Amino acid sequence: MSEYGASGPSSIECRQIAELLGDYLDGTLPQQTRELLDWHIEGCGPCVAFVNTYRGTINAAAKLREIEIPGELKQRLLAVLRSQRASHQARP
Repeated sequence: MSEYGASGPSSIECRQIAELLGDYLDGTLPQQTRELLDWHIEGCGPCVAFVNTYRGTINAAAKLREIEIPGELKQRLLAVLRSQRASHQARP
């Protein structure tokens, strides 16, 4: 099976859009793959919405970097994230 699914490189599935979206938006995909994604996204409403949401998230995250987080809040947030990571790693 090719990397594009059972039907070959002439088609692509929505699931693959999600897997390749970061590279697609960065412009680092090979031209053939990018054209295939462009073709799919153009005709798929759910993927258009997904791409737009992804772009919006990237833009929002970029703006958040400019905001200074108070030290106490940063420490509390890091503690929560570490706790969550530890609980996920402890699961079998």
